[in-house]
Parts: sequence; C-alpha cells; structure tokens
Amino acid sequence: MDGKMDKTLGYLRETLSNYTDEHHSIANHIYQKLMEGNFSSEESFVRHLSQKESAFLNKILQTEIRYAKQEKDEKRAYQLNEVYELLF
Repeated sequence: MDGKMDKTLGYLRETLSNYTDEHHSIANHIYQKLMEGNFSSEESFVRHLSQKESAFLNKILQTEIRYAKQEKDEKRAYQLNEVYELLF
C-alpha cells in the first residue's frame, strides 16, 4: 500500500469509526473490510463495496467533507473526497 492511499483510507477508517455505534451494522462491516482487506488502491477498495455500502459512504462522506471544509481541514476534505469521487 503506498503512502498516499494509506493516508486516504486512514481518514476513511477514522471517519467510519465515528459511525460504528450509530449505524453499527453497515459502518462496522465497511470498517472491518478496510481493516482486513489488502487493497492495492482506493479504487480497488471501492470496487469491493456493495451497493448498500456505497450508498452509505456516499451519504456520510458528503457530510464529513462539508464538515472538514467548515473546520478549514482542507487535507481531510481532500482525502475523503478522493474516496467520494470513486463512488460514482
């Protein structure tokens, strides 16, 4: 795993950990997939998502990217946007 991808998926793992209680089943499943998977790229990870998982990430990433921008955390917004753009 290259450094950039590791950082991007690291931000995604951190974001998902905020949802594991509230939306436990799907967030936990995606989180486990991230932890156990050995993905060669963000695109590889996204290709391994079900439609339901993609829809969930689509929803939470919109919120999280907006929040990161409000907090002036451009790096976080950029990293999360890397995954968000692949969902389409």
